[in-house]
Amino acid sequence: MTAVAPPRPFAGAATGIGSWPGSDPREAAATVVGELPALPHLVELPDRGVGADLLGRTGALLVDLYFDTTTRGYRLAARPGAAARRAHSLLREDLDALEEAWETAGLRGGVVKVQAAGPLTLAAQVELAGGHRALTDRGAVRDFAESLAEGLGRHRDEVARRLGAEVVVQLDEPSLPAVLAGGLSGVSRLDTVPAVPEPEALAVLDAVIAGVGGPVGVHCCAAGVPWDLLRRSHADAVLVDLAHVDAAALDGIGEFLDSGADLVLGLIPTKAPTPAPTWRDAAAPALTLLDRVGFPRTVLRERVGVSPACGLGRAAPAWARTCLRLAGEVARAFAEDPESL
Repeated sequence: MTAVAPPRPFAGAATGIGSWPGSDPREAAATVVGELPALPHLVELPDRGVGADLLGRTGALLVDLYFDTTTRGYRLAARPGAAARRAHSLLREDLDALEEAWETAGLRGGVVKVQAAGPLTLAAQVELAGGHRALTDRGAVRDFAESLAEGLGRHRDEVARRLGAEVVVQLDEPSLPAVLAGGLSGVSRLDTVPAVPEPEALAVLDAVIAGVGGPVGVHCCAAGVPWDLLRRSHADAVLVDLAHVDAAALDGIGEFLDSGADLVLGLIPTKAPTPAPTWRDAAAPALTLLDRVGFPRTVLRERVGVSPACGLGRAAPAWARTCLRLAGEVARAFAEDPESL
C-alpha cells in the first residue's frame, strides 16, 4: 500500500533540485536519501553524457515520442535510436539505485520527488526534424504535453510501487521566461521564435499538471520568474533561485503566497563561496524576503521549503553534500522556531 503524502509535501522540507555531480548512481542515491529525509529526489547525473541530463531523462519518460542527438542537443526522431535506448537504460539504473538506497535506509512510506523538463522548456529546447524548435509548432507542443503527462504519470506510479512511497513531481521550466518574452533564437541569428501568449502557455502547463496527478511543483531558476502565470496555474508549489528575486518580483511573490500555494527557496549557492556560509547565513535572505513582502515569519514553517539554488551537476562533490546538509539545517530552523530567527 502506498503512503499518503502530507497535505503540503513541499512546505517545511529540504530537497534537491535534480542534477548531481559524478557518475555513480548508488553513491548519489545514498547521499540524497541520507541528507534529505523529508523529501529526497531521484537524481540526474549529467556527467554520464547523452541521455543523462534533464532533457535526456525527460525523453526517456515520453510516450510514443523519441529523441535523437544533434550537434546542438536533442531532436525528435521517428523511432528509438541509440540515444533513446541509452536514456532508458540510465533511468532504469537510477531507479534501481534509489530503490536500493531506500531499502538500505529502512524507509517505509514517506515522500520522494521526481523531476522532468516541463512542457514549455521541452518544446523550447528540443528540435523538430527540420531543425526548428518544437515550440514553433503548436501541434508539436500539444503532442509533447500529452506524451509528457502520460509518461510522468506512469513514472510516478512505478516509483511509488517500487518504494512504497508517495511521489511528488517537479516540472523544470528554466526556459519559461524566454518562452513568454520571445527571447529564443531560431535556426539563424536573424530568426527569432515568437513569444507564446500567457494564456496559451498556462493551458499547456496546466494540462500536464492535471495529467500527472498528485502534488506538482514548478521549478524556474532563471531571472524573470512569471509569478502571475504561476499563481494562476494548478501548481502546488514553485521552486526558485532566491538570488534571481529582485524588488520587481516582490508584489508577485506576495500575491503568489496569498493564493495558498507553497514556495521552495533556493538558498544555498551551487558553487562554494568563501568563506563557507553557516545555516544562519543561508537563511538570512529568506527572512529578508518575508519581511519585505509583509508576511509573518511563521510562513517559513507553514509554507516554505528549502533547496540549493539550482541543480548541483557542476558542483564539487564535497560542496554538493554540504549544500544538502545546509538545506536541511535551514529547514529544521524554519520548522522549529522561525519567529526567533
